[in-house]
Amino acid sequence: MTALREATPEGRYGRSQDENADRKLRVIGAVLGAALIGVIVWIGVDKVAGTEISAELIKSKIVSDERAEAHLEVHKDKDSGGFCTVRALDAAGGEVARKDFRFDQPEGRVDEVVALRTTSRASAVELLGCTGGGSAG
Repeated sequence: MTALREATPEGRYGRSQDENADRKLRVIGAVLGAALIGVIVWIGVDKVAGTEISAELIKSKIVSDERAEAHLEVHKDKDSGGFCTVRALDAAGGEVARKDFRFDQPEGRVDEVVALRTTSRASAVELLGCTGGGSAG
């Protein structure tokens, strides 16, 4: 009589070696993925926290054909500095002045009127943004 050998059903008596290797790779991939996400979040939070200065354009005034003024209210940490970029536009929307203003005062709130020399008559003044640290030009 011939001995019949039955194959055991796959997965019936535990996992195969291939399944164990796949599981280990998935766990390692998940851990590395979580670490990468953590690093990206940390860099993002550090970048956002690094911008310690903000400002608001309270009002602006066109003084003459060659000059415009902007009244800025700047909020920052007392011990930090930074700069804000302001520009003036003509009636057609073209830029007629742009300047960075440095704010290093040892105060948390700075109220200041800044002046821009324009290449032609401005019709509007715009605050483009502020950045902590760096140097103004």
